Amino acid sequence: MGLIDGIKRQLRSVIEWKDPPANVLFQRWTDNGDEIKNASKLIVGPGQGVIFVYEGKTQAVITEPGMTDIATANIPFITTIKKFMQAFQSEHKVGIYFFRTSEILNQGWGTPGPVKYVDPQYKFPVGLKAFGNFSFRITDGGAFFINVMGQKDEFTVEELRQAVVSRLVQPLTDHLAEAKFGYNDIDSNRNEIAEALKAKVSPVLTTLGFELKDFRVEQTDFDDDTKRRVNRVADVQAEAEAAKTAGLDFAEMQRLSAMRDAAKNEGIAGAGVGMGVGMLDPIRQMRATSSDPYSRGRSFVSHYAIKEWNVLPVTS
Repeated sequence: MGLIDGIKRQLRSVIEWKDPPANVLFQRWTDNGDEIKNASKLIVGPGQGVIFVYEGKTQAVITEPGMTDIATANIPFITTIKKFMQAFQSEHKVGIYFFRTSEILNQGWGTPGPVKYVDPQYKFPVGLKAFGNFSFRITDGGAFFINVMGQKDEFTVEELRQAVVSRLVQPLTDHLAEAKFGYNDIDSNRNEIAEALKAKVSPVLTTLGFELKDFRVEQTDFDDDTKRRVNRVADVQAEAEAAKTAGLDFAEMQRLSAMRDAAKNEGIAGAGVGMGVGMLDPIRQMRATSSDPYSRGRSFVSHYAIKEWNVLPVTS
């Protein structure tokens, strides 16, 4: 009975990747010693491919959906393997790997840390974080098996996603340095950044056996240090613009700001007022001798601002 059962096991087998896990990209088929049997049927489903590996070398790649009768198929590799079979037994093992050929959608990516470069507008280092998604598909199963899969029996979608992300940071850094996008220009140029990144990364990934599809930059953000520096600059620029609108120069506005801060400091308000009035003397003198037609307007603005800040009014 044992011999008959053994022969029956060798007479027929169906080789197929049935209901593969959603997170698996590449997987070795295993059944009854991994031998190809007489009258075996190979079924390749839609969106699938299969690789035959013999003694560590890729011998055949099939990506067309359908059923193949291995016993009669005109595949040189199969013919070679069958020559080693004796009495339905073979000491020569063959690896059969199924993989997905359909496009894998909506894979998220993000820089593992801020990408550092010098902002062309502010002239100081900034740290940019970027996030997005992409799709991909295996285009060369043999190259993927050799360059990525290696000796593993299974390769997941997440493993390939990480492989793509790890290759993004350096091209992103290079492109930002070349493009010289300022802090305020990043969001409006996300599509351009995405296209440039895809162009830089795709040739490398193609040699590994898969194609990058639909690469997008969905969001960008700067690190906290960058935001603090930019906010300081923005505050100073806003104060300078306010001074210009009020008819004051920036130095005058700074003096008024110093008096306001001194007046709010409990315990030294009187001293602050005295000091503030003294500080305004140069301004009064400047306006008394100035032929600037806006001098009277400046005096009014100064008087109003000082009154609002609870400092003794000054008459022009």
